[in-house]
Amino acid sequence: MRSRSQRLRMKLAGHALRRLPAPVLGAVLRRGAQGRKAVLPPFGEFVAFLEGLGPAADRVMEQQNPIDLVARFPELGAVTVRHLRLGPAGVPARVYRHPDKPVVSALVWVHGGAYVSGSLGMYESHWVGLALAARGIPVLALDYRKALHGVRYPVPRDDVLAGWHWAVENSTDALGAPADALHLGGASAGGNLVASATRYLLDHKKPPPRTLILAYAALHSGIPDWDPAKLAAIREATDGTCFEPQWLVEMNLHYAGPDHMNDPAAFAGLGDPLPGHPPTFFLDCENDTVRPSAELFARQLTEAGLPCERHLLTGASHGSLDRPVAADGQEALEALAQWIEVRS
Repeated sequence: MRSRSQRLRMKLAGHALRRLPAPVLGAVLRRGAQGRKAVLPPFGEFVAFLEGLGPAADRVMEQQNPIDLVARFPELGAVTVRHLRLGPAGVPARVYRHPDKPVVSALVWVHGGAYVSGSLGMYESHWVGLALAARGIPVLALDYRKALHGVRYPVPRDDVLAGWHWAVENSTDALGAPADALHLGGASAGGNLVASATRYLLDHKKPPPRTLILAYAALHSGIPDWDPAKLAAIREATDGTCFEPQWLVEMNLHYAGPDHMNDPAAFAGLGDPLPGHPPTFFLDCENDTVRPSAELFARQLTEAGLPCERHLLTGASHGSLDRPVAADGQEALEALAQWIEVRS
């Protein structure tokens, strides 16, 4: 009963705060976390709060640490951004291109957000699109319907597939690259969505992406057990939010529902890798409780004789690509770009 009443209070709090302008709302939510590590509420309460916020939830994600990206990185100013709506649901997407850079390959990219938050405006999406396009790698950044208000698997995965199919059909005109030169990647929850989409393509005998890029992605519904001492060390070392293993399991249960918690179609790491799986790049953070899932999936691919490569961001906590001015964010972007450039 306590949990149910607490979820109701969180939902009402979201309703009350949603009327505030986005910068004010962001400041209110940041105030309590200043000077200490962020602490997430139980996942059910987190969902209730986001459902109460409504559309304001995406605006909050964009207002946490506002940076003028073009002022900080002038080379980004030449990149053009085209806004689209794709698929039967008209899900938002953006195409990032540099008008003067020659194109060899392109990336379809999906942000994270625990399946319930995140947007095309967060740095993990917008900065990645701008920064790669500035290097001559066009990006189609995809949003997806969040697992809120009754939306569950396979809806977010299917939104990603709709965006991928659009990219394949329009690759030359929209991205300047042939369809067989498209890479597919995602971060955090977006990483599982693109891995799930890739498995769907293979299972349905459709061409997979040129490579698959998984940034700090959880690819199993359960997280491998942590040694208590190692988990305590991560809690102490992280400079942001530490996702408790049980929180991650509850997140996956909320996304997939009990009927799909053991389904490889929902969590690609649960099944044997399929033949033809594309070369895979793992970008992992050292101080991150989702890291064992990525490490396990990398072992699964290796044992199946499928090519993969890992890059570990030493000392980093989850979400490096959402920190464009931090050293780990810069390292993550560089590693991602080099993987694509070498395999173009």
